[in-house]
Amino acid sequence: MGEKPKKGSVVFEDVVKRYGEVTALKKLSLSIEPGELVTLLGPSGCGKTTTLRLIAGLESATEGRILIGGEDVTHLSATYRKVSMVFQSYALFPHMSVLENVAYGLTVSGIPREKAHAKAEEGLEMVGLKGFGQRLPSELSGGQQQRVAVARAIVLEPEVLLLDEPLSNLDAKLRRRVREEIRQIQQDLGLTTVYVTHDQEEAMAVSDRIIVMRNAEIAQAGTPHDLYERPNSAFIADFIGDANLADCEVIAAGEGETKLNLGGREITLPLGAATTGPARLVLRPNDLALTSEPGPLAFPATVSYVAYLGNQIQYTVQSEFGEIFVISPPVAQPFGVGDQVFVEIDPQKALLVPDEPVGK
Repeated sequence: MGEKPKKGSVVFEDVVKRYGEVTALKKLSLSIEPGELVTLLGPSGCGKTTTLRLIAGLESATEGRILIGGEDVTHLSATYRKVSMVFQSYALFPHMSVLENVAYGLTVSGIPREKAHAKAEEGLEMVGLKGFGQRLPSELSGGQQQRVAVARAIVLEPEVLLLDEPLSNLDAKLRRRVREEIRQIQQDLGLTTVYVTHDQEEAMAVSDRIIVMRNAEIAQAGTPHDLYERPNSAFIADFIGDANLADCEVIAAGEGETKLNLGGREITLPLGAATTGPARLVLRPNDLALTSEPGPLAFPATVSYVAYLGNQIQYTVQSEFGEIFVISPPVAQPFGVGDQVFVEIDPQKALLVPDEPVGK
């Protein structure tokens, strides 16, 4: 007999969700470990929010099974699942105090008011809002309101915490701070968390693992490092971090070395390739260099755009294998628009992916 599933695990077994003729989720299988923060990431309409709502019990599966903590919850309504959800809109009651908002779920489940309020005070302390209990939501900043919504969710002691685009209503600087706070709370509590976002930087900053979704199915799953360093497709390379995707032709495939035709020039890179034929070379902007000197892996180009951003200089250049975006450290005399330069490829950093449409 296998090991008993641990509290807080989430498993999908061949889960399908259809709305009439529309398939919102193709046969999906995934496993989330207890205490893990997994982000569902992808463009609009990819199936990530549908997946979250299926875990919550706000949608029912058309086919397949959903297990939480080893228990089959496929046909259980949201009320009977040990999950709490934090919505994009926070959904706080404007006429109730912060304390009453946090205690609300406890009081409606029959816990005496005094005990519910004591637990709500603990929850507010956990999210750094001790002493804010008597204020109204309208008296708090957006980031504080988000933390109240998190406190309301965690006081219910769920097995799984669900976060649906939790930072989309905050400005960029506040988003960074609140995502760090949410990650810290999640780690302190060891709480299994499923986080939905379309923002790849946000996903990379908070996640143990990321499940990238596309067209109602999983495109690739892995750690942020795995997805950035080892994308399995042009779509993933383009979606996770900035990338230049250069069309090329694999002339001779091998495990350690691959011969390519890039922009009419034959080059050899220390890459693995399974087959010959059309492919895409992934060139990250930070892994390229602009130089005035030719070289074996330096391609002629013309600078068409320059942006000085203090800590970096961003260039767009036109080359024989297309438009290329390059990020360089600041220098005393940067190249200017119209300059003839060479784009130098770092052979250790280039990646090869199959030739395919990248459309999101």
